[in-house]
Amino acid sequence: MREAFGKRSLPGAPALDEEIRRLRRAYLELLKNCLIGTIYEDRSFQETSFRPEHREYGVDWPTQAHSMIGNRRMLNLWQVCEDVIVEEVPGDFIETGVWRGGACIFMRAILKTYGVQDRIVWVADSFEGLPPPDERKYPADSGSKFHTRPELAVSLEEVQKNFHGYGLLDDRVRFLKGWFKDTLPAAPIERLAVLRLDGDMYESTMDALVALYHKLSPGGYVIVDDFIIPNCAQAVNDFRRQHGIEEPMQPIDASSAYWRKRAASR
Repeated sequence: MREAFGKRSLPGAPALDEEIRRLRRAYLELLKNCLIGTIYEDRSFQETSFRPEHREYGVDWPTQAHSMIGNRRMLNLWQVCEDVIVEEVPGDFIETGVWRGGACIFMRAILKTYGVQDRIVWVADSFEGLPPPDERKYPADSGSKFHTRPELAVSLEEVQKNFHGYGLLDDRVRFLKGWFKDTLPAAPIERLAVLRLDGDMYESTMDALVALYHKLSPGGYVIVDDFIIPNCAQAVNDFRRQHGIEEPMQPIDASSAYWRKRAASR
């Protein structure tokens, strides 16, 4: 993982002043720490006190913070978003499964600090939690209990409020409300540069890949937040096998992984 984020200038443009680069990095670092709750030591639902080692790897569920993905996965998101901006990989950014919206807020902030005006951040979620498992169609999801967890159900209005609180709710942010099987195939998305999957289940993961992967530009990234969950990993592996995707999966932390789409992918 790159050690220094926010230190590259856009191709064809004059080199950015070092002070501007420093301020961009400082802003994004501060925002990241606010979003994951480390700056105010927000404890998790599971603990009575803040555990920084848990927040580093995103293995707890914060009570107040706007993202549960942890520091390592936020740094990965920063890296891939910056890569596609600097390398001019065309397309929008999307997260499928957003919880309180923290990762999408961070994506919007990265675009804003670079002055990018021609990309959209798509925020896709039921905003009602996860669906009950369809065990007949997706036997890998048999026994899933995610739909019984009320803390995973965050309303659209609350996510919009979170964007607004950071000054990042604007026309570059679009919301797709509903189950992925209903919203993603018809979504008015032309191209993607970053596809971040955080749907936990086989069904949610496969629905997103089937609807969106063919829209991912060569050089774009797929991030799988829940690769540690067996049914999610099975969906990813099934899809990659079915479509002849051979780009290696790169680990982010013990829970998640990503790959970069090359021109040879189908």
